[in-house]
Amino acid sequence: VQLQASGGGLVQAGDSLRLSCANPGRTASNNAVGWFRQAPGKEREFVATVSWNGGITQYAESVKGRFTISQDRASSTVYLQMSSLKPEDTAVYYCAAGLRSASGSDPSMYPYWGQGTQVTVSS
Repeated sequence: VQLQASGGGLVQAGDSLRLSCANPGRTASNNAVGWFRQAPGKEREFVATVSWNGGITQYAESVKGRFTISQDRASSTVYLQMSSLKPEDTAVYYCAAGLRSASGSDPSMYPYWGQGTQVTVSS
């Protein structure tokens, strides 16, 4: 399973950014896809996940109401729309495909990982 994350960048607090996670070959079309992030010196943490058909979404408390995860099955791409960004959102963001159609927030349930994309939010 190949995943390609993109869309990171340097923004100011309050700005928006959209991350993309492409799945060439559609090898994860029946899997949940999640977004995780890792800030310097911190452990990787769950951000959001969407089930294989988009019917179930789950968010970390820290991003609820600001981030939205969605999928475009036609292009086999999962998006993370991030709004009202804060400096504490600064991290490397990773997308991952889960073992099952809905995989929850536990990183160990996601065996397939893409490369990270850096998001930096300045104050």
